[in-house]
Amino acid sequence: MILSLMFVINLIKKVIFDLLILKTLLTSVFFCRCKDVAAVDINMGCPKSFSVSGGMGAALLTRPDLIHDILTTLRRNLDTPVTCKIRLLKSSQDTVELARRIEKIGVSALAVHGRKVADRPRDPAKWDEIADIVSTLSIPVIANGDVFEYDDFQRIKVATGASSVMVARAALWNASIFSPKGERHWEDVKQEYVRKSILWDNDIKSTKHTLREIISHHSCLELPEGKAVIKSENLAALAKVYGEEEYYRSVSENRFSHNGRI
Repeated sequence: MILSLMFVINLIKKVIFDLLILKTLLTSVFFCRCKDVAAVDINMGCPKSFSVSGGMGAALLTRPDLIHDILTTLRRNLDTPVTCKIRLLKSSQDTVELARRIEKIGVSALAVHGRKVADRPRDPAKWDEIADIVSTLSIPVIANGDVFEYDDFQRIKVATGASSVMVARAALWNASIFSPKGERHWEDVKQEYVRKSILWDNDIKSTKHTLREIISHHSCLELPEGKAVIKSENLAALAKVYGEEEYYRSVSENRFSHNGRI
């Protein structure tokens, strides 16, 4: 099985260690014993074919005993809070029953995406079924689905009663969705993202994936910019596409100098 990690910086400047599935618990134990991990999250909501066919993500929703084993093992071996994310099942009652079983294991929070595995992104998220779960559980529930602008955060919280909100696609398209002052123009956000990727030496595949999402949503990948991003094999090439060669050179030199002193 493939181990997939996603690091998300949270408000206390730690990371959420997010896994599609565990090949071994040793990796999660190792990361949690460092002081930078705020929680371990098991992603049982990913409906992508590569995930489901490999027994990961939403494939776990059909194996409640395995869900119990994974979460119980993590709770038994870690002091770090454990959370998980699920999707809706065939009926609201089925989803509520699974959520109750997960809560009994002792997870700290449950994220719920308001679509079923077979639903497409264009299908409306069922906020009412998330509300059914919220009304049943005592742990915090994180609502996810159809959050596309800043005001949607409050709308989904009111509609579901959820403690907090998760946003996915819209954050890729324009990360300034989180700003109460209003969204910045996507071109400005994209340019800053390129600079941050250079500064943090971000993984090239991850960087290109985000840029493709931004471009395909706001423009077109078939235009010269999109084709150049697809062809780029490293951050140096992306820096050239976006006119950031001098910035890339400066950051690279400083990084080399710093490593040399170490």
